Amino acid sequence: MSYIQNYFHGVKSLMDHVPEELVEELTTAMEDVWKRSGRTILMGNGGSSSSASHIVNDLQKCIFTESGKPLKALCLTDNVPLIVAWGNDTEFANIFAPQVECWAEPGDLVIGISGSGNSENVIRGIQKANEKKAMTFGLAGYGGGRLAEVAQKCIVLDSRNMQQIEDMHLIILHLVFSALRERVRKA
Repeated sequence: MSYIQNYFHGVKSLMDHVPEELVEELTTAMEDVWKRSGRTILMGNGGSSSSASHIVNDLQKCIFTESGKPLKALCLTDNVPLIVAWGNDTEFANIFAPQVECWAEPGDLVIGISGSGNSENVIRGIQKANEKKAMTFGLAGYGGGRLAEVAQKCIVLDSRNMQQIEDMHLIILHLVFSALRERVRKA
C-alpha cells in the first residue's frame, strides 16, 4: 500500500468509528442554542484553532443566510492581541478560561478541540464553562485525554496521528454544520 493509500485508509477507518449518536447530540445542542439565541463558543490550539475559526465562519454566515436568524458563534483564538495579553500577563494555559468567563452564559455551548485531549488551556476553558453552567463538548484524539474527563460529552478518535485527527475534527464540524443548516431550513 502506498503512503497516500495508507493515509486515506487511516482517515476512512476513523470515519467508520465516529460515534454517530454523539455527532447527533452535538448537532442538537447547537440547534437548541441557536433557537434560544445563545452562544456557541469554540477553542483549540494550532490546527484545532484553525478548524474552530473555520467553522465559526460557516456557522455565522450560512446559518443566517439559510434561516434569517444568526447563530452566535465565536472562536476564542480569533483575537490575537487578547490571547497574547493573557498569555504574557498570566500563562499560556490561561488564554481561554478568562474569555469563557467573559462570554459564556448558562445554557451556551462551549466546544473544546484538542488533538491530544490534553491541551491545558482547552481543559481550563472547558472547566470554566462547566462552572458557568454551559454545555460542554470536546473533540479529541489520543484516547481522549483529560478533555474526555472534563467535558460533559466528548467525541474521541482512536488515533495517534495528529493530521488525521485534525482532518476528522474538521469533517465532524462540517457534518454538524451541514446537518444544522438542513434543520434550520425547515424551521
